[in-house]
Amino acid sequence: MQDSIKPSYSSLTETEERWSINSSRAYLVKTLETVQDLIVVSLCIGLFCVMVIQLRAMFFSLLPPLNFHGVTADILFLLILVELFRLLIIYLQEQRVSIGVAVEVAIVSVLREFIVRGVLEVQWTQILAGCAFLVVMALLLVVRVWLPPTFEGIDPEKQFSMRKRKESH
Repeated sequence: MQDSIKPSYSSLTETEERWSINSSRAYLVKTLETVQDLIVVSLCIGLFCVMVIQLRAMFFSLLPPLNFHGVTADILFLLILVELFRLLIIYLQEQRVSIGVAVEVAIVSVLREFIVRGVLEVQWTQILAGCAFLVVMALLLVVRVWLPPTFEGIDPEKQFSMRKRKESH
């Protein structure tokens, strides 16, 4: 009778094995997501420090003698950094990379290069390549409206634009 009371140490059933594998997989995924979030947070902190340093340099460049070309380049570079910071913040909040923000950063970066160098000083092949790149980026901005939502029933770009509209009213 005591033999029947003793717990059996037999192997796990198939259901228990699947549950164990799924739970350890879920734990691993959660751990990796946490590490990834820590990396993104450290990128945010580093980018914020670079923005502060750039802002300081920009204010010093406003002192006489004024270098309009340098000030314009600094302002555009700071706008690119702000957009990259916004991209990282969206990633932390929604665990996705915003296509719209990434395309906007690429467009501003190309335009900055043209403005800083001067359109008349750039070779025509580089201008042609830059224009082709800008057309492709503009098409991406237009096409992303027709892309299906990235999550089940959730369209993050639409929600973001609706939130901005509510804030402006």
